[in-house]
Amino acid sequence: MLRCVLCRSFSFNIICNECISTYLKPNLYKRVLPNSLTVYSFYRYSDIEFLLKTKHKFIGYSIYRTLAKNSFQKFARNFNYDNKVVAIPIDDDPKYSYSHTAILAKSLKSKNIKPIYSKLRAKNSVSYSTKTLSYRLTHPRDFRVDYKLDDDVILVDDIVTSGATLSEAKNVLKKRNNSVLFALTLADARI
Repeated sequence: MLRCVLCRSFSFNIICNECISTYLKPNLYKRVLPNSLTVYSFYRYSDIEFLLKTKHKFIGYSIYRTLAKNSFQKFARNFNYDNKVVAIPIDDDPKYSYSHTAILAKSLKSKNIKPIYSKLRAKNSVSYSTKTLSYRLTHPRDFRVDYKLDDDVILVDDIVTSGATLSEAKNVLKKRNNSVLFALTLADARI
């Protein structure tokens, strides 16, 4: 038996069902980045900031799985599209014994979406946490892409802040003739 990380009541899960249904109801927020990439997010960053900051800890694995199941998985069940679609997580390198973006992408697996891994990795491992937009723009991730098919792509990340990372990823994939439909993130920091 565990204690829910939100309400501290006893639970069989890291976040109890009551908190999931009360505090973690996903909404679909939309933002269009300057390079015309549409980003859909399920939460306001301020509403789940505490949970997102666990991604560099072991507990983050369970929290991200819960958040993904509650948002990305529900999205995938209702997503219909005529062509083959792949979900590519941003920089899914397992730095802390797991990859939080791979967890999110995996939850999109459905009849219409196939997650693929290790296809979009940053050569520059700079951290954008707490950095300004000008810093982000002058220190690109320099993505390496190991994917070139005619599939439509959904980009997957946990947070959209300035949109620099997602924009760079879209541009790199576009140069490889991949069509990026949109991006999905757990949270938008600007909402």
